[in-house]
Amino acid sequence: MLDSPEARCEIFSDATNVWDASQLPTPATSIHDGKPKRRISQCDETPTKKPRLLVAESSNGAVDVDLEVDDVVVKRRGSRRAVFRMMGLASNGYPAEPHRMLLPSRNILQSFVSSHTSDVFKCHSRTVDSFVTPPYACAYSNEAKRGGVPLLAVATEQGSVHILDTTKRKEWDCEPARVTLEPHENGIFDVKWNADDTLLATASGDKSTRISSVETQQLLSILDGHTSTVKCVAWDPAHRDLLTTGGRDGMLCLYDMRVNNLSDEDEIAARSAVITITAAHGQDKVSGGRRKVRPLPRGITNILYPDDQPHGLVSSGSFDGILHYWDLRLPSDKSSKRSPKKPSYKPLFSSTMDPTTFHSARCRGITSMSRGSGPSAGLLFALGADSRLYIYSYPTLTPVRTESHPSLQTNSFYVRLATSPCGRWLASGSTSRAGSLFLFDISNAGRVAPSYGKRADEAISPSVRFSGQSGEIGAVDWARDMVASCADDGTVRIWRPDLEVYQNCISNSEEQKWDWFWST
Repeated sequence: MLDSPEARCEIFSDATNVWDASQLPTPATSIHDGKPKRRISQCDETPTKKPRLLVAESSNGAVDVDLEVDDVVVKRRGSRRAVFRMMGLASNGYPAEPHRMLLPSRNILQSFVSSHTSDVFKCHSRTVDSFVTPPYACAYSNEAKRGGVPLLAVATEQGSVHILDTTKRKEWDCEPARVTLEPHENGIFDVKWNADDTLLATASGDKSTRISSVETQQLLSILDGHTSTVKCVAWDPAHRDLLTTGGRDGMLCLYDMRVNNLSDEDEIAARSAVITITAAHGQDKVSGGRRKVRPLPRGITNILYPDDQPHGLVSSGSFDGILHYWDLRLPSDKSSKRSPKKPSYKPLFSSTMDPTTFHSARCRGITSMSRGSGPSAGLLFALGADSRLYIYSYPTLTPVRTESHPSLQTNSFYVRLATSPCGRWLASGSTSRAGSLFLFDISNAGRVAPSYGKRADEAISPSVRFSGQSGEIGAVDWARDMVASCADDGTVRIWRPDLEVYQNCISNSEEQKWDWFWST
């Protein structure tokens, strides 16, 4: 039996899709003068009134403005910025709030000097055929970046690692005792300290990554899984037992130091990757006609862990300027039931455009990456193979700006860059034969030029060039108040700010050139 019409109307009147008469806006009604009333919406806004200045005349005709008038409070509706507009500003590098431009520190960079006697270290060879060997990579310890003892790990072409104490010393003082490790028999392309500076991870051309103890100088474990040269390695800052490697084979391998594939207790621990991402940056297109040609994966050149994402990873490739962001918790797409193959891994998001195509007809790869901090926080700096410095906004990975130097040459994947612990400076190597080191002031790298009185084509990051070594300068890294550069001549040179020495070098250049190197 159906309900009565009265009951149905009562039920529908309580439904959420029925307007209540009390909530409807007041309709316009006519009054005696024929003018309709102004409609007032039922919202939180308060109708505004324009304050009027009442002017009264006194009995003698003079204007009296000292009358007491009630204050009129004007409530103005605050302007709201749309969510999509805020996201757009953040992705394009605009400051989220008013920010004054920092004063340039190029004068400080110009004061960096290096002594011929106390700031030069040589990478000794393991063989009798040569005296020195070229360094491929270097890394300061985490304590050195916080202002502690500046211990620098230098990896060489012959597979050895020299741990140098680069503390400032007087002229002709003996070099502090160094520690030498020999984890590989092949060249080491990357070296990284773990969070507490007790372990060193080395990526080598022998297709393996090895973990060594700094205290005991012993090899602890071997990480397998790559089919070609391992180019880069990075420790997870949020999980001390995790690290990721990237190789020329296009693979990203995540290792867990708690997982042990040991076959014999007396052997060195061998560990396999817990997550393997193949062809992380795609594969090259090959045309073999009727012959089936296996496409070659594009190599991984650099990886880094963002500080604000404990499970995130950013990677760069050798083919183009597209950066990928990976979520290592959910890295894969589930494969279909018809295909029992391994699941395919896809990045969470990637760069929307390739900045290397803005200046060239074809894309160019990224040789190195580094993240900003302090005034450069929220930015990623990437060195392109086209001799340009590209600045990306994090976490959108959107290209923001491009910086360059007329003498900067980076057409080699051995050239690296590094940001200072304070986040104001950036160091870059170069492939020029003059052995040039470039320091950039990146304090205002995230600011848009027209917004701060600069032209769109004017460089925001002033740069300084140093020449003190011969051959290509590849590896660079920062500690507190110093930067290290490694050259093909087998030397490691330390540069420190010293205004007094720099002024003396400028005034007496002919005399001081035998003792010091300074900016050119």
